Amino acid sequence: MSPLIKTLLIAAVLLFGTAASAFTLEEFQFDSPAQEQQFRTLIGKLRCLVCQNESLAASQAELAQDLRNEVYRMMRAGKSQSEIIDYLVARYGDFVLYDPPLRPSTYVLWFGPFVIILIAGFFMLRAILNRKPGADDAISDADRERLQALLGADAAGPSATGSLPGGEPKQPT
Repeated sequence: MSPLIKTLLIAAVLLFGTAASAFTLEEFQFDSPAQEQQFRTLIGKLRCLVCQNESLAASQAELAQDLRNEVYRMMRAGKSQSEIIDYLVARYGDFVLYDPPLRPSTYVLWFGPFVIILIAGFFMLRAILNRKPGADDAISDADRERLQALLGADAAGPSATGSLPGGEPKQPT
């Protein structure tokens, strides 16, 4: 067997082997559909601490699987949703919640983006309003003559009509 085929086979085994080990919620056994729905709702409210943009329900990270197992174990032990959430918040902080509570320690999470947008808007508006037309905006006569020399004063060009390329009338020299 050639080395290329061996490498491709190993890559395929690794690829499909990791996909096969991906979690499914079917591994958890529940007494009733209501209990399963409660579990799904709860892990949907909790954030994966590794992925940070995925819920525990959607994450494939090992830590997410451990947290799902912990939530499942606590549910089977008869803990309520609020007890499970309180335990996870005590252990991992408000960051574990997708919807953190509004309290002084989370003001930055809730209001920070709006404050940054307001500050950026203030500076942008100030820059626009303070912009004054400067001497750089007008072309001096010396620059105008240099421009004509660079463009060439051939009879077929725009300078023959008495105007500059921008449509301004040619200044008498």
